[in-house]
Amino acid sequence: MGMPVNKSKIKKNDQVKVIAGKDKGKTGRVLRIDKKNGRVLVEGINMVKKAVRKKNQQDRGGIIEVEALLAISNVAALTKSGEASRLGFKVEGGEKTRIAKKTGESV
Repeated sequence: MGMPVNKSKIKKNDQVKVIAGKDKGKTGRVLRIDKKNGRVLVEGINMVKKAVRKKNQQDRGGIIEVEALLAISNVAALTKSGEASRLGFKVEGGEKTRIAKKTGESV
């Protein structure tokens, strides 16, 4: 699998931009993070078709589209101005905040 990313600064519900792969340039919200494998699930990104069995008489089976995990290295956090940036930390008055490396604004 992917390399473990225990020090990832990207969190759940962050707005991110895809910087590599088939969905390059698209943006979305982080739904889930798999730190063990260094992957993220982003809303509406990396859609794959999945075959689903029907569970009962009423439920229809078939092929559905779902989001698949993608490498955390292929996404960058978005600043409030909509610019992709790496993240860092800054301690101000005993409080640790995440900041955008590009602009210095807090995220």
